[in-house]
Amino acid sequence: MLKCSTKAGIFFLSMGHFAADFYNNFLPVLLPLIMVKLGMSLTMCGVLVMVLAFMASTIQPFVGYVVDRHDCGSWLVWSVPLCGLFICLAGYAPNQPVLFLLCALMGLMVAIIHPLGIALLDKVGSARYLGRYMSFYIVSGNVGFAIVPVVVTAFLEYFSIELMPLLAIPGILLGAAYYFSGIYRLPSANAKKSRLSEEQNISFGEIVKNRAVVMLNAAQALRCWTHVAVSTFLPLVLLSHGYSSMMAGSMLAIFLLGSAAGGISGGELGDRFGHKRLIVTYLAVSAVPIVFFFEYPDAGIWTTAALFLGGACSHGTQPSSIVWTGRLMPKYIGVASGMMMGLCFGLGSVGAAITAAIGDYVGLETAMLLSVLPMTVAAVITALTPYPRE
Repeated sequence: MLKCSTKAGIFFLSMGHFAADFYNNFLPVLLPLIMVKLGMSLTMCGVLVMVLAFMASTIQPFVGYVVDRHDCGSWLVWSVPLCGLFICLAGYAPNQPVLFLLCALMGLMVAIIHPLGIALLDKVGSARYLGRYMSFYIVSGNVGFAIVPVVVTAFLEYFSIELMPLLAIPGILLGAAYYFSGIYRLPSANAKKSRLSEEQNISFGEIVKNRAVVMLNAAQALRCWTHVAVSTFLPLVLLSHGYSSMMAGSMLAIFLLGSAAGGISGGELGDRFGHKRLIVTYLAVSAVPIVFFFEYPDAGIWTTAALFLGGACSHGTQPSSIVWTGRLMPKYIGVASGMMMGLCFGLGSVGAAITAAIGDYVGLETAMLLSVLPMTVAAVITALTPYPRE
């Protein structure tokens, strides 16, 4: 069934996550160009980000529900190439409705790739090393997301936006690799469908009734508000300060690399010092470097350090929040963590759209400073959220 080795299979699936997050981060880099070309206001830019994030994140639990019940491995063959094609065609959009459609379709492909990749990862190798495989899978996505500002801005420095479809070629080649390696033939469905169906139907109700789960989801959604707003509109702020597009992209990459570093280290630090303590501390501390950056965007090395630290603290809460959710609902960890990872980012994109709308009235920099407030509120909510006893 599988024509490649286990290591090759894990590599290909991880590259699918890399590609999904890589293409999913194109929009912040393209926004300054598209905004001028189509005459978009900050409010419309925020709505566009919200639409993309809703499709890419919020519907993931529902896509996962389908993937867990039907063998959908063949979806990888076309979803990864289409993910790249849709966003790379954004420069050709003649008007805003077409641009919104392309971003929504790209978001749908991202929503398909994430749960499907994880489902197949569970089948491609030994369950004994699933944690190791998962770490490689997650880090691949983080790296793909982080390098976009440098890669895309460098591309646009030498080529026009009309040549963006060239960047879709790696996704097309990866889709071919899925076909010829036979990975798409692996079953994504769980063998125990009937039992899972009962648990899934109950789990959604139990999550809504579980006060701690709702509070933790709310806190993480507020955390994502700040993170999505900064990662989306940072290039626009830097360009207004006279940064070149290359430098603006590099600064965004530093913020995202900090986020990746926080995501890698946050789980282990949570195990050592306590997940609730880590989340509250990170949320409270992250506001400081982010505020420092927007107050002193031209402070040289201190600006760079503030961006990296802000990204690390704001995103370093994610692993601990997933572990915490699993302990709150150990019977339904898949559904609970799926809603945590997807729904929170979707709601965070709504907050980012609000930030953009505020920016139309008070200026983008002031709006970005105000977007730090949700992070502070998230720290308070997390501190009040009951943590299950060991």
